[in-house]
Amino acid sequence: MQEKPVPNINGDSSEFWSGCAKHELRFQKCEDCGHIRWPASVICPICHSRNANWIISTGKGRIYTFVVYRVAYHPAFAKDIPYVVAVVELDEGPHLLTNIVDCPIEQIKCGMPVEVMWKQINADVCLPLFKPV
Repeated sequence: MQEKPVPNINGDSSEFWSGCAKHELRFQKCEDCGHIRWPASVICPICHSRNANWIISTGKGRIYTFVVYRVAYHPAFAKDIPYVVAVVELDEGPHLLTNIVDCPIEQIKCGMPVEVMWKQINADVCLPLFKPV
């Protein structure tokens, strides 16, 4: 059986992934205009400031949009079919691409309140998944 691909952790995303290892959702916040952004970047897309720090999200939000995968486009996901991939709009503002779990597919809807839960993939990667509140 082929292993599932894991995120490519690099200099821009390492703070996010080290937070996930501690069960914390971390996002950059512009120190000048206050915009909270994901993905991380060198400059703020709103005011172009280079001044940013990292905040910890509450891990709560709502389903912005979603799709149900009924075909495995990678062989390692074949046993997971059907599964839900969603964009979650976090209470702090960023949108995060993730999976919705612990909910019958027919009950999932846009606007549904969700909260983060964690799935340890390997020694280096812990994924943020979301479940209904």
